[in-house]
Amino acid sequence: MESQDIKPRIPQDEHIVENKELNIWEALIPVIVLVAMLAYNVYTYGDEALSGSNQFILLLGGAVAAIVGFFNKVSFDQMMEEVAENIKSTGGAILILLMVGALAGTWLISGIIPTMIYYGLQVLNPTIFLAACVIICAIISVATGSSWTTSATVGIALIGIAEALGVPLGMTAGAVLSGAYFGDKISPMSDTTNLAPAMAGTDLFTHIRYMLYTTTPTIAITLIVFIIIGLNLEPKGVADTHIILQDIKSSLNVSPWLFVVPVIVIGLIVKKTPPLIALLIGTLLGGLAALIFQPQIVAGIGGGTTLDFTSGYKGIMNAITVETSIPTDNEALQGLFTAGGMSKMLGTIWLILCAMVFGGIMDGIGALATISKALLKLFHTTFGLFASTVASCLALNVTASDQYLAIVVPGKMYAKAFRDKGLAPENLSRTLEDSGTVTSVLVPWNTCGAYQSGVLGVDTLHYAGYAIFNWLSPFMTLLFAAFQIKIRQLTTAK
Repeated sequence: MESQDIKPRIPQDEHIVENKELNIWEALIPVIVLVAMLAYNVYTYGDEALSGSNQFILLLGGAVAAIVGFFNKVSFDQMMEEVAENIKSTGGAILILLMVGALAGTWLISGIIPTMIYYGLQVLNPTIFLAACVIICAIISVATGSSWTTSATVGIALIGIAEALGVPLGMTAGAVLSGAYFGDKISPMSDTTNLAPAMAGTDLFTHIRYMLYTTTPTIAITLIVFIIIGLNLEPKGVADTHIILQDIKSSLNVSPWLFVVPVIVIGLIVKKTPPLIALLIGTLLGGLAALIFQPQIVAGIGGGTTLDFTSGYKGIMNAITVETSIPTDNEALQGLFTAGGMSKMLGTIWLILCAMVFGGIMDGIGALATISKALLKLFHTTFGLFASTVASCLALNVTASDQYLAIVVPGKMYAKAFRDKGLAPENLSRTLEDSGTVTSVLVPWNTCGAYQSGVLGVDTLHYAGYAIFNWLSPFMTLLFAAFQIKIRQLTTAK
């Protein structure tokens, strides 16, 4: 991931804690305990697991890791120092989440999101809808370099269209994220696209060109699968589409002029405006559009009957901060016409903070380095080296709960091993992206998984199977390694 909007820093120089006292089995104890507790918790709570119980399980996992650390001569202060660094690194992500919640609120009451849904329903039919989601999100994410911005703008609208069409939301979220991470992975404006070659020792555009070998067939297969799903899809809401269109238009003022606001926000991101500033501007423009196009709705949300300064102020502030809704008698629209504001994002922020505690303690006791080194020693062939890199990236997305660390730690650990095998560094940078960047969104307690689930309103476990591009990418890179396809040697590297 994540693109330029996840965090304010790229941890290229981050210190990786090593602990010679810690063996692999001790390093794995917190992971095994955490996975077992989370599995039982999800089985017990189902979709409600993210409401708080999973967060506490992550803290318990951190406590187990701390106990392992105490037995291996790691001080409590050292563990807390790493936790503090981890939490500090999420400051940008937390602010982005709050601002996305604010933006969603003003974009709802201004009619921006309902207008996107209104026109989208007329253009996108269920047969082509999922494939169109992939293509639209891929284009936006290539332009912005950000899967987060993509899901926070067009992603939310596409989820709304899917709900109106009766297309399963898990499928839609999977299609949105497949397209969003395609762009995030290959855009030269994406942080991870810059971070991976920096870790491996190659240049940006060599990395992008080499990555296209595995990325192109992966996105092609993803599109084919979604086209097949679309051809066999029998959504329940199609017959009522014309009624929904009428009710949207009767509930608020629908105008193509409202598209100006999202176009401005996407343009700002493309021009490399800091995402927080771009989203703040989008939120304020959404509030202004609400006052111009939907004065009665703003007044109602602000507790008044006509729009004046007080009701306008309260209406906009309520949309930014708390749950608000546009009145409608159509049950199908009630969910689409509700936004949670910044308060909706607090559960996701809570999850990220708890995940950073677990990841910080695992890093502080040296467990992350121990696990990566053990995986490196397991394999001696060229394919084994690729497999070990993939396994390390996946393991760090689960244990460190941080996509950057899933690139940085294996990147530092494996750079020499790739050179010793006579492999060009772009082999490593491509593998880091194919397995570290795109799979982070499949882990519920990873910053990326937590963010996307919170923004799209779809549980990670519901969309993971349909995020085809994301889980297929590591298999594709292993397939290329197994059959020695485009495995560049140092002697032939240009």
